[in-house]
Amino acid sequence: MSPRKSAHDELTKEAIISVARDLFVKEGYSSASMRKIADTLQCSHGAIYYHFKNKAQLFYEIVEADFQKLDQVLDSVLGESADTNEQKLFSIFYRYIQFGLTHQKHYELMFLIHDDDVKSYLNEGPNKSYMHFAQAINSLAPRSLSIKDIWSVFLSLHGFVTHYCRSETTFEEVKELASSHAQFLIKAIF
Repeated sequence: MSPRKSAHDELTKEAIISVARDLFVKEGYSSASMRKIADTLQCSHGAIYYHFKNKAQLFYEIVEADFQKLDQVLDSVLGESADTNEQKLFSIFYRYIQFGLTHQKHYELMFLIHDDDVKSYLNEGPNKSYMHFAQAINSLAPRSLSIKDIWSVFLSLHGFVTHYCRSETTFEEVKELASSHAQFLIKAIF
């Protein structure tokens, strides 16, 4: 067994996050522990606490990074040229599904955790990301959409992703269905 690294060794937040993400994905939030993360990194668990006050804060930083990636997907679509707003909306819906099914475990961490320790940390990322999504949808729609309309579109996309995450279906397996679902939502808007 190799010796543990001391807290003075170069243990970065990025290294901790990388290992923790893998453990959260593999074992779930409840089963992953700071001690298991430290064991994987071959350091003392105190070294982890130097960077993060608890597991919930570490989880929060991981999920915030995932929401930033999802926001980057939306920004990328918004930055692409398209002949019509309808095409851009299709891309937003399709790429949302693609993100969720390509990063299934991350999606689950972002949206489907029901742990009280984590709930207090997970407010800003989802809300900020949803507002970005809602503003984009409303700006591209042919008419002003109600809050309920936009929420219904989001829930439809979220339900699609969640359904296939639960069965561990890959995006490649359902990409034609994803396209059909995105077209269906566009018909509801236009």
